[in-house]
Amino acid sequence: MAARHPNKIPELDAALGYGLLRVTMGLNFLVHSFGRWRNLGGFVDGVAAAFAHTPLPVWSVRAFAFVIPFWEPLVGILLALGLWTRWALVAGSSLIAALVFGTSLRGDYTVLSEQMIYALIFFVLLLFRARHDRFGLDGVAGLGRARRLEELRQ
Repeated sequence: MAARHPNKIPELDAALGYGLLRVTMGLNFLVHSFGRWRNLGGFVDGVAAAFAHTPLPVWSVRAFAFVIPFWEPLVGILLALGLWTRWALVAGSSLIAALVFGTSLRGDYTVLSEQMIYALIFFVLLLFRARHDRFGLDGVAGLGRARRLEELRQ
């Protein structure tokens, strides 16, 4: 009977868990953007109205609200595919940071707490990317060279 390698199963489980969390976050961002695309003008107007009582200039709120429906699906597709994962995570984290700033100005602490959960998930995904991201296109297409070089140095 062949001996089991106790370290291999937890590594595989960690890689599977990482991959599933990455894909889930990507799908969340991708599908979330669909609602905004159905009524882009209404979305932009709604965001501008929600920020009317903040010190932010209306033009900046409208411009940012217009960019969100383009930013979300890009991050979502890249994360779901595991392509350029580090930069997709940085882009997603940057979006969440901007949303946290705006939501804090609005004083909407219920939404802010949800956004902080997103920030935590992005942190976890970025923190464990080098070690556990095995099933995305970065790894399959050889785009994860930096991770493999890191492993060789250890």
